[in-house]
Amino acid sequence: MSEVKIAAETRTEFGKGAARRIRRDNKVPGVLYGHGSDPLHLTFPGHELLLALRTPNVLIALDIDGKSNELAIPKAVQRDPLKGFLEHVDLQLVQRGETVTVEIVVQTEGELAPGGNLLEHLLDTVTVEAEATHIPESVTVSIEGLSAGDTIHAKDIPLPKGTKLAVDGETPVLQIVNSQVEASAEGEGEEAAEA
Repeated sequence: MSEVKIAAETRTEFGKGAARRIRRDNKVPGVLYGHGSDPLHLTFPGHELLLALRTPNVLIALDIDGKSNELAIPKAVQRDPLKGFLEHVDLQLVQRGETVTVEIVVQTEGELAPGGNLLEHLLDTVTVEAEATHIPESVTVSIEGLSAGDTIHAKDIPLPKGTKLAVDGETPVLQIVNSQVEASAEGEGEEAAEA
């Protein structure tokens, strides 16, 4: 995983009015916390932060007021529900060699067995523990040849070296269902509603 360098400034103004002024200047208010230190209120350049957050679990190298350098990962990102722009971000301090708990995206590859099978994602992400500077962006699971009734559990997901599950291995992540069974169940429900 690569590091993204972002310059941040400490902020002394708080509240809705101050946050609006910060956003008007194309910047994003945020908080940096962790390792038992007091939360540090910061302002980030909006465009640079938006680009950085396109990568899941991105490692951000912060240059704070040109004086101190810190490593952080995003923990909470608030976006405007209509326009999608960043409203606020919470970052967690990390150190090289430190293990962190994060969610990573589950991707699939391969083709299901023929016969009207559908893939159902029970979870889009899986929680893992990884070294802060080696967080995988995603994991890929093969669904090649699977048919209705098959389930992929968290323990079945191949994880990169140095990464381990932070959830119960029996947690179902993906399952294969028969589309014809679902269609007939929907049809029965519609008939009952009409009666």
